[in-house]
Amino acid sequence: MDEFRLETERLILRAWRDADVEPFAAMGRDPDVMRFLGPAATLAETQAAVGRMVERQRTSGHCFWAIERKADAAFLGFCGLVPGKPPIDGAIEIGWRLARHAWGQGYASEAAAASLAWGWAHLPVGHIVAITVPANMRSRALMERLGMTHVEDGDFDHPDLAATDPLRRHVLYRIHRPTNV
Repeated sequence: MDEFRLETERLILRAWRDADVEPFAAMGRDPDVMRFLGPAATLAETQAAVGRMVERQRTSGHCFWAIERKADAAFLGFCGLVPGKPPIDGAIEIGWRLARHAWGQGYASEAAAASLAWGWAHLPVGHIVAITVPANMRSRALMERLGMTHVEDGDFDHPDLAATDPLRRHVLYRIHRPTNV
């Protein structure tokens, strides 16, 4: 199978490589990156996450792909599409996470727009969803720039998080397939 590769003006979204583990692990240890995601990730947890992405790519043809900057091949984070887990199972979820040094440069918007376009072109779905915690205003703003809308009655308590976890509550955003696709 050919390695997945999706190019934008400044970025390459691609299959994961062994060399991505260390910079991804560094992201997982950055408290600013993990602020709305949970505790710092161990190296073993990072390796397992990369393994899950490789397996998702193999079995479904898509995952949260690694993002590489074209100019210097720097690993910036991930963005892509995965099958949603309960309570959004049956939906395709778009997600992203960037290293702090890549924030504020439009990379997340560029990668997310390309991921959505790929999804509309390759997946027979009527909508794509995104989730985050209510306080993650940067991700919520990106969701809205992408044309996603907050599903007012779709907010939920994340089933993998304890009732006392301050990150348990999640908001749901959705975008419907454009009529011209």
